[in-house]
Amino acid sequence: MAEPVTVVIDPLEAHLLRADTLRVGLVVPVSGVLGLLGPCAINCAMLAAAEVNTAGGVLGRPIELVLVDGGRPPAQVAGEVAGLVRAGAVQGLVGTHASHVRVAIEHSLRGAAPFVYTPPYEGGARSPGVYFLGEPASDQIVPGLDWLIDHRRARRWFLLGNDYVWPRLVHASARRHLRARSAVVVGERLVPSGTAAVAPLVEELAAARPDAVLLNLIGSDLVAFNRAFAASGLGCARLCGALEEHGLLAVGGDSTGELYAAMGYFGGIATDANLSLGERYTRRFGPAAPLLNGHGHGCYEGVLMLAALIRRAGGTAVPAIEAAADGTSVTSGRGLVTLDGGHVRKRVYVGRADGLDFDVVTSS
Repeated sequence: MAEPVTVVIDPLEAHLLRADTLRVGLVVPVSGVLGLLGPCAINCAMLAAAEVNTAGGVLGRPIELVLVDGGRPPAQVAGEVAGLVRAGAVQGLVGTHASHVRVAIEHSLRGAAPFVYTPPYEGGARSPGVYFLGEPASDQIVPGLDWLIDHRRARRWFLLGNDYVWPRLVHASARRHLRARSAVVVGERLVPSGTAAVAPLVEELAAARPDAVLLNLIGSDLVAFNRAFAASGLGCARLCGALEEHGLLAVGGDSTGELYAAMGYFGGIATDANLSLGERYTRRFGPAAPLLNGHGHGCYEGVLMLAALIRRAGGTAVPAIEAAADGTSVTSGRGLVTLDGGHVRKRVYVGRADGLDFDVVTSS
């Protein structure tokens, strides 16, 4: 039986935690457009922390989690995180949230604490003490673009996303690759998060007559668009960079055979490591628990990786962790994951929605 894990819901109460614990700031959205990711992410982080604690903790110290709502404006999240680190209320961070929130956290921390960031991200330079477990833009979307070009003759593309750093750079990567494949971009739109009027977006898409649309909307915006798209009767393929099992459930499923997602993890991946993880997750949280998905699984992997980094470095100081980080490995639902240059390189799966689940059609 895994040991219980303390989760402090109010970060202002983090000082009440035991002094002999390793306190980890868990930055996940429980509000805003990405709020639907929170429940599974928290569960997965709790499972990982419990497993670490059962195995003896980190340098003899049990992990306790301090929840920070990563769904708020970036400056607000970053200010709270920096305050917790300065006060010694947390000694490390695991984050599953939007990239502009991550950028703000990086600027506020300036290497004061190790930070494991788990979702797909835009790529680019890495700050000391920041470790990426998700896929950079080109690695994530290229397999899906290629599959749709080769198997659906998708030559005309429309790019649609929220207006912040991740979709912008994903679109830039997509434009380069589509050009190299002799495909064309017939339209592009970036919209603010929380966009309520999705009908005009569907109309703009219909007017452009693409063969496929690359969707880099997130959370509730992605759900709202896919609902409106389904109601419109349009028939082009959709490739999503942030659609996971809960988003598909919120959409109401899809039976068109033309809704795809590119992710480093799906809950239904049939590997021994993932089947074992699914059994442990269900045993701990019950059969009605939020579905395992890529963003939640990232928090499981992130807590394990942060623990492994601190254990390998012999402490939480970022310079020591930087010196020891390369080669640090953990085993998660996607198998053995190893840091190299502050990043990991793992398989990307392209899943096609089939009702309320994803069938993997290809992987890289």
